[in-house]
Amino acid sequence: MSGTARLYLPDEAATLALGERLATTQPARAVVFLRGDLGAGKSTLARAWLRALGVQGAIRSPTYTLVEHYPLAGGGKALHLDLYRIGAAGELEFLALDDAEASLWLVEWPERGAAALPVADLEITLALDGPGRTAGLTAGTPAGVDWLLRLGLDG
Repeated sequence: MSGTARLYLPDEAATLALGERLATTQPARAVVFLRGDLGAGKSTLARAWLRALGVQGAIRSPTYTLVEHYPLAGGGKALHLDLYRIGAAGELEFLALDDAEASLWLVEWPERGAAALPVADLEITLALDGPGRTAGLTAGTPAGVDWLLRLGLDG
């Protein structure tokens, strides 16, 4: 896939705005890998995204539960996974992730899930950069390329 983009997010407000923008442009079904070191903003981006999709109440970090399920207003659900604490991709089978109703997968530390995860439509790599952070977006499927085009981030 050829779709890539790089953004500078000067503050937390910019990260929240990116989450909202991604939520309003995502395809009907989307798999997103969130990459970056501890503290890079993966959970902040995921929370903003889920809020923009209408998730009410507490949005917990799945650091200890590994996966949180969120019903979405229009039907379906979002899965927010944090795989930092798993030891091997085989552990994912115990999380019951073969749920066909999941219209959005937000996966932190996807490299720990390896081939047990679906192919990512979009990979977002966050990194601290001075007072803000950078966000690299890479499409992994044709749907991801189209998504970057809808965002106006095709190059």
